[in-house]
Amino acid sequence: MNLRKSGVFLLVAVLIFLMVAGIGQTKESVVKIGFLGALTGDVAMYGQPTLLGMKMAAEKINKSGGVNQAKIVIVEADNRGDKQEAASIVQKFISRDKVAAIVGDPTTGITKVAAPICERNRVVLLSAGATGTGVVELGKYIFRDTLLDTVAVPALVDYFTKNLGYKKVAVITSDNNDYSVGLTQVFKNAVKGKSLEIITEEKVKDGDKDFSAQITNIKAKNPDIIFFSGYYTEGALIMKEARKQGLKICLFGGDGLYSPTLISLGGAAIEGSMVYVGFSPEQPTPETAKFIQEFKAQNKGQVPGLFETQGYDAVMILAEAMKRAKSNVPTKFRNEVARTKNFKGVSGTITFQANQEPVKSPVYLLEVKNGQYALKAKVPVSIK
Repeated sequence: MNLRKSGVFLLVAVLIFLMVAGIGQTKESVVKIGFLGALTGDVAMYGQPTLLGMKMAAEKINKSGGVNQAKIVIVEADNRGDKQEAASIVQKFISRDKVAAIVGDPTTGITKVAAPICERNRVVLLSAGATGTGVVELGKYIFRDTLLDTVAVPALVDYFTKNLGYKKVAVITSDNNDYSVGLTQVFKNAVKGKSLEIITEEKVKDGDKDFSAQITNIKAKNPDIIFFSGYYTEGALIMKEARKQGLKICLFGGDGLYSPTLISLGGAAIEGSMVYVGFSPEQPTPETAKFIQEFKAQNKGQVPGLFETQGYDAVMILAEAMKRAKSNVPTKFRNEVARTKNFKGVSGTITFQANQEPVKSPVYLLEVKNGQYALKAKVPVSIK
């Protein structure tokens, strides 16, 4: 074999190697978006609908040609609501799956775990549910598309005092839950200077089953309402204990209580209780009405809720940003995410402020009525 022939063989071998390894392909055919959330466990009721909404958005985008000639692929994993597992999944999404962005987690605590990892790797993280404080402050790649507690709660305190005449409130915090601890502080800040007085505070923990001591203390203070800043499972059990001890007052809380499980587990005890959310299917915009129709057609008549719509909007916001940037590289489309303005999502109209926080108004107050969530009031919020 002469040198010329051996050179040709070497060139052919190199080309075969590059083809097998995929090296040299200059155009990606897919753009991956990771889903961060729980599909099993106590907070799966947030993760499952978020993923469903994300998949619907990806399907719609792909049917219309994808993003910058690439199809969106949702990469999913189940963090079971566990912070350590969530951190491992985020690292895998970034290092192995090479995602362009991550949607999630729907909870504040896990979003705060994921955010520093995404920020270090300059991957966009868009939470479709984290409403607590101290989220976007963790980095310029960190966003969320949900109504903020700091925006919603002051408006609702005004509504409760002026429209419902409440004067005394008992506050319960789940002190091993970041979301609950943060929301309680937001509530305490919101009632300062208002005619709503916190007359007692009680502490519980996620996973507790016996709330007899806390309810006994609350009953002695005779409040007009209980504000619970935690999740639906404990919320349902708290109200069961309240009814058992003869209290006739109701529970109020954030979207951590917004789950069919609150109603199915709480039964008659939860009737009249209220949650606030950034979405109601009873007040649809044209965009929301169309989405509801499509969702029902694909899901046996089921009506979408808050997390389906926020998961859907998150993927749509990312896709629109990629299109405007003409790039699916997060360092290039990040600024276009930040420039999102008057985005007419199915969960509401969304604008990101300079600090990356979303503006959404109004807030929807839902009441458990006859075993279902029903719209009680549409409360406008003040955006500064």
